[in-house]
Amino acid sequence: MEESTDGDALPLTGKRIVLTAQRRAEQFAAALERRGATIMHAPTLSVVPHVDDPELLARTRALIDERPDIVVITTGVGFKGWAEVAEAGGLAEQWHAMLSEARIIARGPKARGAIQAAGLKASWVAESETSAEIQEKLLEAGVNGERIAIQHHGSGADGLNEAFDAAGADVCSLVIYRWGPAPDPDAVVAAVEMVARRECDAVAFTSAPGASAFLEAAEEQHLLPEVIAAFTHEHGVLAAAVGDVTAAPLWDHGIKVAIPARFRMGALVNTLVDELMGTKNSPLADG
Repeated sequence: MEESTDGDALPLTGKRIVLTAQRRAEQFAAALERRGATIMHAPTLSVVPHVDDPELLARTRALIDERPDIVVITTGVGFKGWAEVAEAGGLAEQWHAMLSEARIIARGPKARGAIQAAGLKASWVAESETSAEIQEKLLEAGVNGERIAIQHHGSGADGLNEAFDAAGADVCSLVIYRWGPAPDPDAVVAAVEMVARRECDAVAFTSAPGASAFLEAAEEQHLLPEVIAAFTHEHGVLAAAVGDVTAAPLWDHGIKVAIPARFRMGALVNTLVDELMGTKNSPLADG
């Protein structure tokens, strides 16, 4: 998209957008600001790495000693974090060898890209970028007796452990990073109040836990009905999410969500531009 140097001609001039992400927030904000938007940062969660987690290192050693048949990689950033854990523990070569012998399953192109950058190859990629597609694929093939390592995203609450365990697999769960509390709770409260009063134009969500945390903050402030009303009103506040998984907590509250065709940050920027300028013809997704 061509970007004008005339501030008055920028597509998002006069638009106020709340960003709820901590990771890559500066890049996201810069892309919107170049298009004229005013940004309010209100990360609802913090990302806490597990690089020094002794349990994660122990599980990595266990996988090296008793190698998995299948390794599920759910996020590119999580896979890179796992590589850092192995490197810090002096296990980089053994870790790489273990993965090279396994069937690697990737949750979307980002995970595949991180796998390829490590000199490895994914056997299969879930193009929908959902854990549900991975679950369906592997259960259809059968996992009874298989040893499966699963690198989870965020809290790890994606249902894969339980599904594969119930199907007879030996599951090793790996949470590379976890979600922590909001780095600035006052900013989140201010953002919730802004949405309730319809004093912003859009809120961008980039993770399901982050979306849930925003709604929980609204409930804690006794403003959840007002926030839902703002999101659902025809001329209210736009809720935009990077993908279907992220949108799910919003859908659960009856909120329609703008979602890009490609689940990428850059595509989300373009979706915000299209929606706020009123140039997108397709309806918002309601789950």
